[in-house]
Amino acid sequence: MWTADDVKETLPVRLADAHKGTFGTALLAVGSPFMPGAAILAGMACLRSGAGKLEMGADESVFPHVSAHLQEATYVPEFSEKIMRGDLDLSTYRVLTCGSGREPGPETEKIIDRFLRTDLPVVLDAGALSKRTYAVRNAPVILTPHPGEFERISGIELEGSKEARIQAAEEMAQTFGVTIVLKGEETVISFPDGETRINPTGNSALAKGGTGDVLTGMISGMLCCHENWKHAVLNAVYLHGACADEWIKTKSSHTMLASEITELLPEVWKAHE
Repeated sequence: MWTADDVKETLPVRLADAHKGTFGTALLAVGSPFMPGAAILAGMACLRSGAGKLEMGADESVFPHVSAHLQEATYVPEFSEKIMRGDLDLSTYRVLTCGSGREPGPETEKIIDRFLRTDLPVVLDAGALSKRTYAVRNAPVILTPHPGEFERISGIELEGSKEARIQAAEEMAQTFGVTIVLKGEETVISFPDGETRINPTGNSALAKGGTGDVLTGMISGMLCCHENWKHAVLNAVYLHGACADEWIKTKSSHTMLASEITELLPEVWKAHE
């Protein structure tokens, strides 16, 4: 288990002389004309989770929706065209994220290919989760599938027991050289070096659309402010679930919205410092 004590020992200390450059810029290639909300959810969670700056790479029709809710974000004009031409300097970012609210297809695959050619952490979710191989690289690749997505991209059928889920996540992580965040009750986080942790937080309040987009944003933001990338992933998963646990102390698990996870994060994070 990744425990509350582990979180308290590994959450980063924010130094008094820190500035936005200290924590770097996250690039999120998320959202689409039909799912602009995913960009809002992931972007807000990313900034709440420690990124110094956020740039959004999305269809320009998404920008007005995001800016109405997330004034702190900036945007990459002609993002897709720049990616296709190879004109965007990705080395200026701290983390590269793709998938939330995006449709799978050639354009998404091109973005992922460009991201994977860097030496930066890459986070892939939702529309970016496809069957593919991963070359050995100097920075982590983090995949965040729910069980259905996991079976589709791994070819491994999940059985019902916790032990079977752990074994399946470990098999994929080590076979493909990636980190697997297998979402569900007691989310399994399996690293390519064989280390696996089980997350004890979370409840059925998370069984609602958009909560995965929030987790993707939280992982991205924490990768910006943690020195140890493993701790970033583990703490993001833990605090994501802890927000849901905080919600049900006073409210019905039926009623939580994905956006409310991010609203709860400041007080939940503070309680674990």
